[in-house]
Amino acid sequence: MCIKMFKVGDLAVYPAQGVGVIEAIENREVMGNKQQYYIMKIMGNGMKIMIPMDSAQAVGLRELITAREIPKIYAILRNKNVTIDKQTWNKRYREYLEKIKTGSVYEIARVLRDLLILKSDKNLSFGERKMMDTAKSLLIKEISIASNSDEAKIEEDLKKIFTLQ
Repeated sequence: MCIKMFKVGDLAVYPAQGVGVIEAIENREVMGNKQQYYIMKIMGNGMKIMIPMDSAQAVGLRELITAREIPKIYAILRNKNVTIDKQTWNKRYREYLEKIKTGSVYEIARVLRDLLILKSDKNLSFGERKMMDTAKSLLIKEISIASNSDEAKIEEDLKKIFTLQ
């Protein structure tokens, strides 16, 4: 697998945080260890993250999806023919959190779909509702940038998918 080197100004996705812009590449010394870091600002909340360039791939830093990948995300969201595990909410929560942490837009779409299906059947826990909002905002941000569309339009598209259940 080819390791992507990002440049200043590039957009990238950091797992569980979302889309950000590489603002700088700096040499830093952390705990006696000198190395190069990507300095990334998350677009959704302004948070700054330092990512060692050597381990950027290992932590899941990746390029944004392309517009060609969006239909696959919508197909995952539309597929309501899935069995939701009837395990306890906290076990399910941990499982979904692991999927979000992968940074895979497809896993995030599955989490959102499963939680929305579950929500139509029963009340979600506070943690599950928060996770659903996180998954939704991560998807909306990345899809809107990949499709060069307004976030409000993408949110409307997602609402349409889930009101047609």
